[in-house]
Amino acid sequence: MKTFNSVFEKYNWDDIQSKIYASTTDQVELSLSKTKRNLADFLALISPAAQPYLEQMAQQCHKLTKQRFGKTIQMYAPLYLSNECQNICTYCGFSLDNKINRKTLSALEIELEIAVLKKAGFDHVLLVTGEANYTVNINYFLNAIDQIKKDFSIISVEVQPLSQEEYKRLHQAGVYSVLVYQETYHQEVYKKYHTKGKKSSFDYRLETPDRIGKAGIHKIGLGVLLGLEDWRTDSFFNALHLDYLQKAYWQTKYSVSFPRLRPAEGFIEPNFIMDDKDLTQLICAYRLWNEDLEISISTRENEKFRNNIIAIGTTSMSAGSKTNPGGYAADLQSLEQFEISDERSAAEIAAIITQKGYEPIWKDWDRTFSQKSQVESLKDSSILN
Repeated sequence: MKTFNSVFEKYNWDDIQSKIYASTTDQVELSLSKTKRNLADFLALISPAAQPYLEQMAQQCHKLTKQRFGKTIQMYAPLYLSNECQNICTYCGFSLDNKINRKTLSALEIELEIAVLKKAGFDHVLLVTGEANYTVNINYFLNAIDQIKKDFSIISVEVQPLSQEEYKRLHQAGVYSVLVYQETYHQEVYKKYHTKGKKSSFDYRLETPDRIGKAGIHKIGLGVLLGLEDWRTDSFFNALHLDYLQKAYWQTKYSVSFPRLRPAEGFIEPNFIMDDKDLTQLICAYRLWNEDLEISISTRENEKFRNNIIAIGTTSMSAGSKTNPGGYAADLQSLEQFEISDERSAAEIAAIITQKGYEPIWKDWDRTFSQKSQVESLKDSSILN
């Protein structure tokens, strides 16, 4: 069974890094002059040589985003169900070696969280957990989804990598999208950051989006943890991964997120500092390379940056986020995965979006769309047979 691993093994981290930093202004200008761009153009546009062209990149990015997505921003909220985790990851507050209060929400506690999020106006929720297979496993996820889907039109998940069959069960239960981050594509140092647990398997995690695609999930979200290794090189490999997935699972939608390292319990200092200008360049490069890609900005980012990025390339934003289980309703003393930077409420973010001339979108999907598609597929199958 072919997976992205067979593509990945053809590339070398040091070679790609050298090509990025050897890019010239002529290459950047050629990439900017194109209407259709490939991975070589993406490489040039994330290079240091492209920094003087940021204003031109931002203007083109704004135009392309408006053409493809209109002046809309999708709204969503993360709902942390558990901070229990069996992995040791050097950058995460949920890491097993952190001596913290662990919490997995009960059905009643989930209901309390739902009430707060619905009152705030959300109709899209992202379910997040640590990676504790004995506690928060497929059965826990299915029970939580069954409870939650009566209140939310769109359910996304960001949990531990699962089997293809388990992803099929999530899809059948009503999950719209699955987010999974490789964290870093630097295979040689990956183990340094993930020292214990199932997450320490680089290859298994790298194959996860293939299992999601084969399971028929509507949307797959990728990203790298910006700050672990050189953000430019990591981002090239993330784009390479997206390029492969779009060709292999062409009926699936794709999104990219940009988590920068934020303070957390047991936190390590970033190896590479990425400032706001760098992140703006990266967002523009993604949009110029891939017009269809959804771009998500979380509350990890500060107010000023989030305000300004609305009109450039963003298509979805979280708001009023809590990153600890029970954080919305009960103020439970469970550890946050990381500190958020933008603490404004959903209403405040929606008002800012409106002031910018954009429309905050609370719902753009309904499970009946999926049900209709499945019925049509069955009809087509019966005709062909």
